[in-house]
Amino acid sequence: MTTDTGLSDAQENAGMKYVKKLVGSGELAQRITMGHNGEYYLEVGEEEFIPLTATLATRKCVLIGLFCAEGFSPVARFSLFSVFEKKSAVLIVIRHTGRRAASIAGTFPAASWFERECRDGFGIEFPDAFDTRRLFLHESYPSGFHPLEKSFRNGKIETVQSVDAEDEYPFRPVHGEGVYQVPVGPVHAGIIEPGHFRFSVIGETIFNLEIRMFYKHRGIEKLAEGRVPQDCIVVAEAVSGDESVANATGFCLAVEKIAQVPAPDRAWYLRTILLELERICSHLGDQAGMLIDVAFPLGAGQFAVLREDIFRMNASLTGSRFMRGMVVAGGVAKDLRKEQLAELGKFIARFRKRYRVGLKIVLSTTSVLDRFATTGTIRRGLLRPLSITGPAARASGGKVDVRSDHPYGIYGIFPPDNTVLHDGDVLSRFTVKASEIMDSLELLEQLLETIPDGPVKAEVPVQDGYAISLVESARGQNLCWIWIRNGRIERYKIRTASFCNWQAIEHAVLGNIVPDFPVINKSLNLSYAGTDL
Repeated sequence: MTTDTGLSDAQENAGMKYVKKLVGSGELAQRITMGHNGEYYLEVGEEEFIPLTATLATRKCVLIGLFCAEGFSPVARFSLFSVFEKKSAVLIVIRHTGRRAASIAGTFPAASWFERECRDGFGIEFPDAFDTRRLFLHESYPSGFHPLEKSFRNGKIETVQSVDAEDEYPFRPVHGEGVYQVPVGPVHAGIIEPGHFRFSVIGETIFNLEIRMFYKHRGIEKLAEGRVPQDCIVVAEAVSGDESVANATGFCLAVEKIAQVPAPDRAWYLRTILLELERICSHLGDQAGMLIDVAFPLGAGQFAVLREDIFRMNASLTGSRFMRGMVVAGGVAKDLRKEQLAELGKFIARFRKRYRVGLKIVLSTTSVLDRFATTGTIRRGLLRPLSITGPAARASGGKVDVRSDHPYGIYGIFPPDNTVLHDGDVLSRFTVKASEIMDSLELLEQLLETIPDGPVKAEVPVQDGYAISLVESARGQNLCWIWIRNGRIERYKIRTASFCNWQAIEHAVLGNIVPDFPVINKSLNLSYAGTDL
C-alpha cells in the first residue's frame, strides 16, 4: 500500500522509527507526525526546544531552514519552523512564540542569517543571539517596519532619507598593525547585481571578509500571499532567473503533495529534461566566468558559445531561453513533440564532443591550473555548520544531493552519479561542475530513450494544507514550504542554496590575495537575487 507521501507503509514506518531515534526516547517522540511529502513535524514548547536542538546537534543533524509564519496556531501569534535534516529524514520542529524567542545560532551557526531574517520580516527578537543586526532591511527602511506581518499591505513606504552615523550598519571591526580595509561594491564594474564585500587585508593577504547582501530585496514572499497557487508560479520563477525551472518545480511539487495529486510520468520526464538543461547552462556560465577571471578567454569563449547554444535550444523547445512557463502544478504546460526530442538528442551528441574539446584545452593549460589549484579552499568542517550544499559541498568532500537523499520525480529511477572531491579549492569546483555537465548529458540521453507516452498534466485541485519540498538546483539544495489556507497562499517560504552558500565565501577567501577573489566568487556562482528575495 502507498500513501499520499509516495512512500510504502514499510518506508513510512522505518522513517518514523529513525526520526524518533534522532529526537530520543520519551514523550517528544510520541508527538511526531508525518507531513504530505514524507517530512516529519514536531510541536514543542520554548522550554523543550533548546534541549531538543542540543540532542539533534549531537546526532549531527543539519539545520537547513528556519522561518516564521503568522497565524498558524491559535496558541500564539507567530510560529517558528526549524528544519533539520539527517540523511533522508527531514524533521520540522515548530515552536509557537510572541516577539521573543531563544536563539540556536550558537549551536547551529547557519541559524544566524535565518534568525535575522525572521527579525526583519516579523519583528521577532532573539536577544541571546551573537548577531542581532538587521539583515535584509537596510538603513533606508523605517524603524518598526516588518513587511511579512499580516498587518502590512504591499504598497509604497516612506523610506529614511538620511541616516545618522550611529544608525549605519555596524561592520565587524578588525584591528591590528598593518590591517587596512578594501571595500568592494555594492556597485560593481560589470553588469551584475549589487553586493558589498569588505576585506580586511594585511599586505596582500586577506585576513577577514564580511559580506552584505540584500540590496535587491523585492518582497518575493509577500508577493505570493493571498494569491491562488497557479498565479504564484511566475513568482517562484522570478526568485532567481537561472533557477526558474528548479524553483517552479519546488513550488509545484509542494502544491501537488498538499493536493495528493502526482504529476504524470511523462510530465516528470519532461521536467527532468528541463532541470538538467538548466543545470548545464548554469555550470557552463560558471566555467566561462572562472576562465575570464584568470585571463584565459580562449577557454572561456568555448564554454560561452556552448551556453548560448543551450539557451537557443531551450527557446526552441519551450519558447523561453530560461524555460519559463513550462512547469505548472500537475505537470508541464505543453508536451514536446517527437521531432523536438529527436533534435535534442542530436544536439546533445554534438554538444558533448564540443564540450570535451573545450575541457581539454582548459585542463592542459598550466597557467589556469596554477591559478585554480589551492585557491579559495572551503574546509569540509564548514559544510554541516553552515548548511553548504551543491557543487561547493561535493568539491569539499560532501556527499549531499537532494536527488539522492530525497529523490523527487524520477530521480529515484535515475539517481545522479556524483563526483566527490576533497581539496575544496577552485580547481575542485571546476572539475565537479565539469563532471556534472557530463552526467547531465548522459542522463538526458537516457531520458530521451525511455520517455513514456501519456498525459503531461494532471488536474490539481486547490487543497488547504502545508508541505515542504526540496529540489537540487545547479547551486545546491533549494527549500520551499507552502501553506495554503482558504484556497490561497498564506505563506510561501523559499530558501535557495545561495542563501547558505554565501556565508562560505567569507571562509574561502582567507589567506588568499584580493586579486583571487573574483575567481573564488565565480567558482561558487552564488545568486544575489536568489538570496535577497
